[in-house]
Amino acid sequence: MQKPDFNIEEVNKIIRGRRSMFVAQFKENDPVDDSIIAEMLENARWAPTHKLTQPWQFIVYTGEGLKTFGKYQAEMYKMRAEKNGTPFLEGTYQKFLDNPQKASHVIAILMKRSEGIPLMEEISATAMAVQNMYLTASAHGLAAYWGTGGPTFWPEAREDFGLEGEDILMGFFYVAKPATENWPEGKRDSLDEKVAWIRE
Repeated sequence: MQKPDFNIEEVNKIIRGRRSMFVAQFKENDPVDDSIIAEMLENARWAPTHKLTQPWQFIVYTGEGLKTFGKYQAEMYKMRAEKNGTPFLEGTYQKFLDNPQKASHVIAILMKRSEGIPLMEEISATAMAVQNMYLTASAHGLAAYWGTGGPTFWPEAREDFGLEGEDILMGFFYVAKPATENWPEGKRDSLDEKVAWIRE
């Protein structure tokens, strides 16, 4: 295979220009084409993965599936409140119910563990797959964010998502068209605060 001819300026631009945009910034009722979501997932597939374990798996909710997911997490929130004796908040229930329907697609992010590979490497590989999705979404000018709310850390959800052993539900990736042409400003600490060089 011949060495690819990358455009470093464009690579830098997309990496430094990637942003999270949240539900309040979504344009509702204007779905993203499934082919773009498929491209995001195809790019996710090319993330680095030690020993090619490819630990990522994804479940895509769209169309009526967004209502299914919203109802699922809302009802589980209600069940957990009753079971654990914690306060039930109607506003939280409604948010769980409604927010997925404000997106075009919601993608559940699963890490399926392989034996013999450090857990950190499997988690990192899955996170890099999500970064590839992020970059692809930004390149298309889409609003997207990776959230770890709702069922992410609820033990009761593990079986529903087919998780066993050290498998992990790593959250949900929301995608939509943005409601505005304005792109969020980025902010990072200076490189000097984060890097040490050792030359001898």
